[in-house]
Amino acid sequence: MRAPCWSRGGSREWELRKGAARRSGGGGGARYFIMSVDWIGAAYAAVVGLGGAVGYIRKGSKISLVAGLVFGVLAMYGAYCVTHNPKDVKVSLFTAFILTTVMGVRFKRTKRLMPSGIIAGLSLLMILRLVLLLV
Repeated sequence: MRAPCWSRGGSREWELRKGAARRSGGGGGARYFIMSVDWIGAAYAAVVGLGGAVGYIRKGSKISLVAGLVFGVLAMYGAYCVTHNPKDVKVSLFTAFILTTVMGVRFKRTKRLMPSGIIAGLSLLMILRLVLLLV
């Protein structure tokens, strides 16, 4: 069984100040951690979560609120995993795939762009981005 994304190595880059050798552990330099945050994944998660909240506020739909928050949290966790290891896209890919499928079917049935068409399109773009991260 593999360890969760927060305990594995990943694409971490250590830089040493005061001229110490990189990743050697030797020298007297202080180490600090540089990591690129998955801002696109975090923004996607925020849009999904806010979409559920807006659905609850406008229509009073509790299911929309719960689904938006659950998928928003899953997408944010996926962005967290991608932040630590760019090849660890399983959670993000799963979340985007489920949302693409559910909202795509809903868009095809209702022909309404808001909200199902937008979320389906964003999720499809997210899948494309995550597959390109793997290449």
